[in-house]
Amino acid sequence: MSNRTRLAALCTALFAVSPVAPGITTARADGVGLASWYQLPGRTACGGRHNPDAMTAAHRSYPCGSKITVTNLANGRSAVLTVVDRGPFVRGRIVDVSRGAARQIGLINRGVGRVRIARH
Repeated sequence: MSNRTRLAALCTALFAVSPVAPGITTARADGVGLASWYQLPGRTACGGRHNPDAMTAAHRSYPCGSKITVTNLANGRSAVLTVVDRGPFVRGRIVDVSRGAARQIGLINRGVGRVRIARH
């Protein structure tokens, strides 16, 4: 048996053992940490104008236009946001959300809260 045939058989066996079950979402938990909300005048790092009431977020590494679900762990409320900016630039924070998103997930009054991020 050649190496190529062995590799093909191994890959086939791995995929057969771990099928994707129906109803499983493609979103995966990418992190838990602190989030804050922000509002800046002018343009975002991705080139658009910042709209504080839009459902948007700033993330250090996700590509512009990525969809993420941010869930507030204190109350279970979540929102699907679009990454339009870079940040946060404060140590210990994993995402900045717009004012509109903060209002939806219940983060507006506290300003900072513990969240879970899942990328789609």
